[in-house]
Parts: sequence; C-alpha cells; structure tokens
Amino acid sequence: MSSSSKIALITGAGSGIGRACALGLLKEGWTVALLGRRIDTLQATAAMAGDAAARTLPLACDVGQEDQVAAAFAAVRQRFGRLDLLFNNAGMGLPVATPDAISGADWRRVVDANLNGSFYCLSQAFKLMKNQTPMGGRIINNGSISAYAPRPGSIAYTATKHAVSGLTRTAALDGRPFDIAVGQIDIGNAASEMTERMVGGVPQADGSMRPEPRMDLQCVVDTILMMSRLPLSANMLFVNVMATKMPFVGRG
Repeated sequence: MSSSSKIALITGAGSGIGRACALGLLKEGWTVALLGRRIDTLQATAAMAGDAAARTLPLACDVGQEDQVAAAFAAVRQRFGRLDLLFNNAGMGLPVATPDAISGADWRRVVDANLNGSFYCLSQAFKLMKNQTPMGGRIINNGSISAYAPRPGSIAYTATKHAVSGLTRTAALDGRPFDIAVGQIDIGNAASEMTERMVGGVPQADGSMRPEPRMDLQCVVDTILMMSRLPLSANMLFVNVMATKMPFVGRG
C-alpha cells in the first residue's frame, strides 16, 4: 500500500511535535486525521500543509474523554474506512512541584491526558485495525526521557510516562495476531513550545538550575517517518531520540 492511500491519526496535532509530524506525513502523501482540543489550531495545522490540506480531517477531541475519542475514531472510520497509523502524541505536565503540593484534581488531569487518553486511542485503533481489510496497522506511543528517569518535581508526568511504556509493551504482544505493530518514541529536549523553559534553566537532580540544549524538531519528525515506513513485519519497539548533550546519560 502506498503512502498516498494510507490513513494516519495524530493526537495533539495542533502544536509542537504533533503538528510537525502531521505536516511530515502529509508531505509524504499520507492522509491525516488531526485530533486536538481546539479546532482552530487543528485548522491552522491543515492550512500549513498547503494543497495537502485536502488530505486532512481536523477533529476537536479531548483524549481524556472516552466518548469524544470514540466519536473521533467513528468519524475516521466513516470518512476513510480504515486506519494505518496512530501516533498517540497528546500529553501534558504540571509546573514543578513536590508531591505534597499537587492536588488530586491536577494529578487526575495528567493521568487523563497522558495515560487514559493513550489507552482510549489505542483501544479504538485496535478495534479498527483488527476488523479492516487488509488487517493491521502501526501504533506509536509518545513516551519521554521521563519514561526512564525523572526530573525533580515531575511526579505526575513521570509516573504516567512510565505507565505508557507498560501500554506499549503489552499492546505490542496483544497486537501480534492481528498484524498491529506497537512501538514507542522517547523524546528528549525537542525544540517546541513545551521545552522553551529549558533555554532559561530547569531544575537538575543536584538541586541546581541550568539551561539544557535542545534538538531541532525535525529530528523527531524524521524518526516518526522512519518508523512509519517499516513493513508491519518489523517493529521499532522503543526508540530514543534526544539532544546529544542533554544531561541524561551518566551524570550529565
């Protein structure tokens, strides 16, 4: 199946990594359903694609709401009849804080966006991919460097990203009989709205505040495109793409 006949769905497609990857897939000929909470930012993403905007489907959807996710996937099924790639990208974090300063309501917001939302989308993708012809597809979950090692004051974000790794490992097994390849991209310091604060300095494990280097967002796009080009007989279970000099490996 050529890229021009393949259907992708990207969550969090109204900005940052999601927007950049949507534009990258559109450039390669994919048709892309754009999911996010704000329809105006999704329409802006589509407009950036120029003539390829005709191959987009912007859908307002809060991934933390199961009924909204089901409705969005139903719209994709009705419009295109199948789904070949899900990029489970949407997510959020909280301001830096120790556990005692985080409310239950804020904790649940992060769990809904990062963990529950990823599961709701993955579940709906399985339903579609198991029952389409040809059967199967690819699911890429957006993990994080935090899926391996935390930053100070990031307990909600880190806990959910560890849990996303569990989703990936189990779904990769569950998808085998149905030609559903499930993998995860763990990103470290891509230059986007979410990491702008790193330029001015972020907390380090030794208690200091230091700026951190970032990599070009295109590095993430290129990695997603590489994963998307694989045949379903091959899977990149986990791939880490990061700014080379960020303080992650060893002691910095």
